[in-house]
Order: sequence, then C-alpha cells, then structure tokens
Amino acid sequence: MAERLQCEFFLIRYVPDAVKNEFVNIGVLLREMGQADKAQVRFTRDWSRVRCMDGDADIDMLEALEAEIQQRLALGARDVKPVMQVLEDTLSNSVQITEAKGCLAESIPAELENLTSIYIDTLKAKTVRQRTGRAAIVATMRAEFEKARVWAMMRKRIDASLYTRAGDPMRIDCGYRPNGVIRMFQAVSLENDVEMAKGLAYSAPRLMEGVQRVESAALELTAIVEPLREVEGDESAERYRFGVETMEQAKIRVLTVNDLVRVAETARVELKV
Repeated sequence: MAERLQCEFFLIRYVPDAVKNEFVNIGVLLREMGQADKAQVRFTRDWSRVRCMDGDADIDMLEALEAEIQQRLALGARDVKPVMQVLEDTLSNSVQITEAKGCLAESIPAELENLTSIYIDTLKAKTVRQRTGRAAIVATMRAEFEKARVWAMMRKRIDASLYTRAGDPMRIDCGYRPNGVIRMFQAVSLENDVEMAKGLAYSAPRLMEGVQRVESAALELTAIVEPLREVEGDESAERYRFGVETMEQAKIRVLTVNDLVRVAETARVELKV
C-alpha cells in the first residue's frame, strides 16, 4: 500500500450574522504538511443552503472569492495568511476560515474530493431538482472548463460596463485572452423565450467596439445554448431558431453545450496548461 500523505485542511465558512454564529461551510482548503505552496481549494457548486440562510447573499462575490484564493495559491503562498487576508479584505467577518485539522490522503485531489463530499455536500436532499435553462448551461460550461484546468485562469462575471457605458447591468459569464483576441462566453437559454438572446445581440456591437477601444484587441463573443432537440414543440423550435439567427446576425458565435469539450480543450491549449 502506498504511503499516505500527511495533510491539513481548513474549512471556509459563510457567516452572515456573527452574533447568531450560524454558518454554512462553503469551501475546503487542503495542503500537504510542509508543502504549503501546493495547496488547493474547492468551493461548493450549490449555493442553495447559503441562499436559505441569507436571501441577500452575494453569490457572485463568493464565487469570485474562490478564484481570488486560487490565484493567491498559484503564486506559491507559503502559509494560509495571504488567504486569510483575502477573506478579511473581501467580506470582513462574513467569511471565516477554521483552524487546521489533520488528515491522511492518498493524493491531494482525491482527498479534496472526499473532504468536499463530507463537509460541503452534506445535508443535500436525496432528490435534487435537475437544473434547467441558463443555470444548467452555466453549470456545464464551468464543469468543462474545470476539467480542462483553465477555469481558475479565466475572468468571470465580466462587467459589460467596462466596455459599454456606466450603468450597463450585463455581466458576461467568463472569458480569457490568449493573444490578440479576447474570447468571452455567455450562457443563453432558448428554452422558454428569446429575450436573453435579443439582449446579448443588442449589446454585442457595443461590447466589441469597447473591447477594441479599451483592450486594443478583437472580441470573439460566444453564446452557449442548449441543443435544439431539448426544445419541445414547433413554436418553441421557431423561437429557438429566431434566437440563434438574431445572435449570429450580431456576429456572435453560437455553440451548444455539446461543443464545450472542444471549446475547453482549445482554451487549455491556448492558455498553455
């Protein structure tokens, strides 16, 4: 039997009310003893428990925090102090990190998965409601980029107002810049209506112009949609085709979730992972 690694882990908790001291575990940070520069972090992918505790929770901020911690760890932090500083700087007492606990691991990735299932994914209902619409597309998109090991290297929830004008509420799900082009990806569900597609098509020319002005780079904007076969009924199929054509006329590349493996592999190659 291979010798197990001596490790320690920290739980990252969301604490909306410090007085009540109620919390939800939202992440795990794991490192091998004496190898702090090889630490890894994993946050929850299901924020329902956080929303149940705090209906006003800023989920975008919490997800961005995971990326921030991953970046700090990628820089080779020798202890968790820089990570704790991120928590203090970002959300004050709303997010806390526990004291270290020891564990033995066959490997860091395997143990991280195990700890996540124990501390983060507990108390889930036996029957989980299947994600549909945009939420399902976003989840699949993130999963494929994570498998390709590029998710941590990508920009997330990109404010369109950086490139259009102040007050623009649109956020693009993710993107990266391989060379002289910026690739952005937006999940767009055509399952029930096409308003999301029309909104993205309306914003696309301004986004492209703004990216060229601000970043001195061309923008390749890609909409990720569900396959047509998942849309039921002739009327829904017509709306689906209208949505696709509307986006394509605005020079938006339209792909389905079935193309994400190829898209993620391209990102892996371009980001030299």
